[in-house]
Amino acid sequence: MTVNDLGVRLVRDHTVLSVVVGSRAYGLATADSDVDRRGVFVAPTPLYWRFDKPPTHVDGPDAERFSWEFERFCGLALDANPTVLECLWSPLVEQVTAIGGELLARRGAFLSRRAHRTFHRYAESQFRKLEADLRNHGEPGWKHVMHLLRLLLSGRHLVEHGEPLVDVSEHRERLLAVRRGEVGWDEIEAWRTSLTTGMNAALATSPLPGEPDRALVEELLVSVRRREVGA
Repeated sequence: MTVNDLGVRLVRDHTVLSVVVGSRAYGLATADSDVDRRGVFVAPTPLYWRFDKPPTHVDGPDAERFSWEFERFCGLALDANPTVLECLWSPLVEQVTAIGGELLARRGAFLSRRAHRTFHRYAESQFRKLEADLRNHGEPGWKHVMHLLRLLLSGRHLVEHGEPLVDVSEHRERLLAVRRGEVGWDEIEAWRTSLTTGMNAALATSPLPGEPDRALVEELLVSVRRREVGA
């Protein structure tokens, strides 16, 4: 069995959580929007007893699906990876098993003030690239600009209120105007600065703990690995 075949089988037979992300989860879908799915699968524990380990992620089997193995997903979530955290808070859950339910029940354990750094740094690095595109090519990728502003909206909400904001439909019209290239760069910069300043100001009184509850997440991981010995 090839690595790709194994990955497809793991996603097909061992997925514990599957959610819709992207524009449909954000409240930004248009008529031509794809259905972007993200999933979590649990590789049977005996696969780790071999020299060749199971994949940490699988891209596919369909074009809009990307899945992480349970341990990799937990590690990224503990590091406050924005893409992974939004999976835990997606309002569009398509599949959830008992283990997936346990993961969702413990999603608060992944949150910490680390999120301020990860959301802020990613947005800043991507905006620098977009500014270079603006200088060199006359315009940036407007869809990417929209999603970076959405990311900052989510990050500010997370720092202020203790959980990420996935559905940004309250800001739908303004964000879609950005996507269509109808908002001037000065206005985009002002919005970006306001969101970043708000996120920074909220950090001092944020309800988020300084560090995630790694011990609780590890306890769940060990429990899952033990249950999957005979899978």
